[in-house]
Amino acid sequence: MRIGELAAQAGMTRDTIRFYEKVGLVTGRRLANGYRDFSPETVSWLHYVRTAQTLGFSLAEIARHGEELREAPDAAEALSALFEGKIQVIDARMAELATLRTELAARVGTGCPLRTVDGPAGARG
Repeated sequence: MRIGELAAQAGMTRDTIRFYEKVGLVTGRRLANGYRDFSPETVSWLHYVRTAQTLGFSLAEIARHGEELREAPDAAEALSALFEGKIQVIDARMAELATLRTELAARVGTGCPLRTVDGPAGARG
């Protein structure tokens, strides 16, 4: 199918598909007339890409795991493993953000928010 039809079926723009092609997320073959031709399976792959992005996966992560998922004997199991890994990343980031929030809150009203909270008494910001 040509890029316009793919864009319509996938619910995205041609420019988005061209970008995905440029970064290696999708591949299309060139016809003799220069048009791109994509397989019908590309539609479901693009839906997966959009869903994965919504779930917090970067395009680099999607590209890195795409081949692995296509070749997995049990795609559901492979996806579950990816989701578990992503949850661990999110949990770690949430802990980092909680620490950052605590530090910022401790600096509110200190006169110089960039001064270390436990710094020397005469430290200036």
